[in-house]
Amino acid sequence: MACALVGRSRATHHRQANPKPRMHGPHPKPQHPAELTKTQREKVLQVLTSDEYADLSVAQVWARELDAGRYYCSERTMHRILAAQRLGGERRRQATHPPRKIPELTATAANEVWSWDITKMRGPAKGIWYHGYVVIDIYSRCVVAWRIEQIEDGDLAADLIAEAIVEQGTAPGYLHADGGAAMTSKPLASLLSDMDVTRSHNRPRTSNDNPYSESQFKTMKYTPTYPERFASIGEARSWMNAFIYWYNHVHRHSGIGLHTPISVHNGTAQMIRHQRQQVLDAAYAAHPERFHRRPRPPRLPEKATINDPAARTPRLSN
Repeated sequence: MACALVGRSRATHHRQANPKPRMHGPHPKPQHPAELTKTQREKVLQVLTSDEYADLSVAQVWARELDAGRYYCSERTMHRILAAQRLGGERRRQATHPPRKIPELTATAANEVWSWDITKMRGPAKGIWYHGYVVIDIYSRCVVAWRIEQIEDGDLAADLIAEAIVEQGTAPGYLHADGGAAMTSKPLASLLSDMDVTRSHNRPRTSNDNPYSESQFKTMKYTPTYPERFASIGEARSWMNAFIYWYNHVHRHSGIGLHTPISVHNGTAQMIRHQRQQVLDAAYAAHPERFHRRPRPPRLPEKATINDPAARTPRLSN
């Protein structure tokens, strides 16, 4: 009667007056009839982590135990047991490689740092390639040695570097290249050690660590006279000889103040720049109205760098 007078449900009144004890957390999952018991799971884990099987994959353990007449569970269940114990990753020893050092080189004069590389040149038919070896001085951009061969070989590379050192009359302080087989070969390493030349190499898959050689190859292959294919290795060598002469003696390189590489390499670029200044001074004197300011020829760079150490050093804030 009281519930009817206040408009309250009798069921609600009795439920709130006599609440059932509340179960905290999720309800326990009922065990499947086919599920392994705790003892069985521990046995499987013990087998997987034993000294005999600690370095083997789950598939290897499962197959070997099956061959021995023992079956515990499926491979998938073994993976679940390992995952529950956070052992589901690679259980074998893994090779670790220290981080590769970033090559940082600076040249303030010729014959301080050389860079070299090998590029492929198409032969007369598909699958036939010639290999162009080119050594360049990074400060002057001058090609100091080159050769074209049918193979990449460490002995050929060592001979080329030795010839360049003899021709230049001095060995560079550093020789930079990528990590190819010819670049890291024993004959070349032995030669550089004897000549007291420090080797430097690119980081893996980082072509920007060898920008001067890559840029020189691009200039070579984008030259209008570069053929689609070379009919013979003799033709390739003849073309390369003419190109290297043009590149060193005729081509005005934008990276060295529009001078020829040979003039920078031989030290005549400053004299040529002085002559250019005289011509510009005469033009300025004749028609000053044509200029906003006194014209000056492009400057020679003070240094050439690979991954400039100064640019990579963090600046201290005030």
